[in-house]
Amino acid sequence: MLKLHYAPDNASLIIRLVLEELGTPYETVLVDRASNAQHSAAYLKVNPMGTIPALETPDGVVFETAAILMWLVDRAGQMAPAVDSPDRGAFLSWMMVASNGMQTDLRQHFYAERFTAGSVEDHRRIVSKRLQGHLDRYEALLGAKRSWFGGETPTALDYYVAVPLRWFALYLRGDNWFDLNTWPRLKALAQRIEARPAMQAAIIAEGLGQTPLSAPSPANPPEGAAL
Repeated sequence: MLKLHYAPDNASLIIRLVLEELGTPYETVLVDRASNAQHSAAYLKVNPMGTIPALETPDGVVFETAAILMWLVDRAGQMAPAVDSPDRGAFLSWMMVASNGMQTDLRQHFYAERFTAGSVEDHRRIVSKRLQGHLDRYEALLGAKRSWFGGETPTALDYYVAVPLRWFALYLRGDNWFDLNTWPRLKALAQRIEARPAMQAAIIAEGLGQTPLSAPSPANPPEGAAL
């Protein structure tokens, strides 16, 4: 059985949701960030990067959120265009923008003091502009009505873009410019995703509240800490 190393309300939430959406059996192992368990010798044997999530599989450990997502959906043959589909290249491109662009910039904003020796406020202002650009581009992409983003059947990209909307609302620091109403298509995506059975399972597992993407509240998980 697959084993997801997770922390509540972390990037592992995206993996949990896709596992639930696929109906793939899995078990979870808490990585307690309150005690810095992600940097423990035991966890570093699982994931040498010391990041969350990691997924133990029969073929070994997969880590990094985008890599885990693609491993899961390609094995299942669901939630992504097929390898030989004409849509595959565009889908992968926007998956990597979510990973290397939006997610990276969120970390740069949340933990700005780690990424600059200068003014934290100035750094956050610069990163905020990039984050707004990511949201604008995904809003426009939803308007293009691609089957692999915002379509009738959720894809890995839907989850990869929708879940961070929660963190935009809860964890941005400084001048909080974020208002999901500015991006109505993204808001509609968030509302569709949070109504899915997969999200209902995650709400219980991680204490996320009833509108975890469109109008989120801080997590109150039954185990571990959302940090």
